[in-house]
Amino acid sequence: MAASHHPIPQPVLRFAPSPNGWLHLGHALSALENATLAARLDGRLLLRMEDIDPIRCRPEFETAILEDLDWLGIAYERPVRRQSEHMAAYGAALARLEAMGLVYPSFESRSELKAAVAMRVATSGEPWPMDPDGAPLYPGMAKSLTAAERTARIAANAPYAWRLDMAAATARLGAPLSWSEVDAHGLPVRDVTANPARWGDVIVARKDVPTSYHLSVVVDDAVQGITHVVRGEDLFEATSVHRLLQELLGLPRPLYRHHRLLLGSDGRKLSKNDGATGLRELREQGLTAADVHRRLDL
Repeated sequence: MAASHHPIPQPVLRFAPSPNGWLHLGHALSALENATLAARLDGRLLLRMEDIDPIRCRPEFETAILEDLDWLGIAYERPVRRQSEHMAAYGAALARLEAMGLVYPSFESRSELKAAVAMRVATSGEPWPMDPDGAPLYPGMAKSLTAAERTARIAANAPYAWRLDMAAATARLGAPLSWSEVDAHGLPVRDVTANPARWGDVIVARKDVPTSYHLSVVVDDAVQGITHVVRGEDLFEATSVHRLLQELLGLPRPLYRHHRLLLGSDGRKLSKNDGATGLRELREQGLTAADVHRRLDL
């Protein structure tokens, strides 16, 4: 009997900006890294708008992103996926985690969390553990609430966030998690052991926005059939959380590439919040897409 051959799926990549400001050179680097690898692999490039923040994300920023990508000469497939149009899919994923007993609501404000951590540090005399982004791990007060207390607070319209019970989630899997990191040509360079516990009980949704970056991105990558996730190395540690959610939800495991970051004069990565020069400003100054490629050393 002849051996059966399964076709190798065509690589699928995505550039996924948030339309909450103007794109800068750091975004251009990420977009071009995705476009370049897609071309090298004879793959597809998709565009996703990560617009779950209804306050900061605005239509004019999305329009500017599309203009910037056209200016850079980056071709991508239509239609564009907008996260704001798929809240039901994220809600369904959250419901699955809740059915497994892996999420719980927490009701503390930022100031209350800060005070609770300060009290524990003062009592123990020991520094409080921080997550990879430098934020204190959640102290876990809401875990002691009874189901009736949680229901009563939600019924009273109290603000809350859904947190992943990290200990329960990692115990459910048992086996260690990992992901494969690839180079600029899509070739595997190393396997990385995931360590989601470093994040503590991360937020996976909120009352006002029924999802989070972590939850939305793994659902979207699965729905869009993403095979290669190419993004900045500032998201390297977050991949541990994403691998955990993928396993819990039975989602495919993409390959990952975490590319270099562009740093400002202060040594920190370029940021919209810090007023990094936008691509539209560079265009208005007379720079061409070729100038951007040279500046990025691509």
